Amino acid sequence: MTQAAGATLYGIKNCDTVKKARAWLESHGIAYAFHDYKAQGIERARLEAWARELGWERLLNRAGTTFRKLPDSEREGLTEAKALDLMLAQPSMIKRPLLDLGERRLLGFRPADYAAAFGA
Repeated sequence: MTQAAGATLYGIKNCDTVKKARAWLESHGIAYAFHDYKAQGIERARLEAWARELGWERLLNRAGTTFRKLPDSEREGLTEAKALDLMLAQPSMIKRPLLDLGERRLLGFRPADYAAAFGA
């Protein structure tokens, strides 16, 4: 198995897109750690760093059920601070998967992006 130096896949175990990303990594023999938001949560500092790098608007999963079920008052007038608070309180609102490669992060799963990142 190829070790992607400290690669960590962040997501939720039962998410179909996360399952596809995990299957891709495993089928290409790439070792990685898996961080389940539901079981392990996420630290504010890490989420803030991702927001700086990727943009909080990209990081917030507006298409997911958890976000759509929020009252209008919580979905309207979103600021970065409010969005980060929502994602910390309910990590299923973080777009997934997020693959942390150490020097950069890939948000979402596109096989071509993974192939390019790993030279596969």
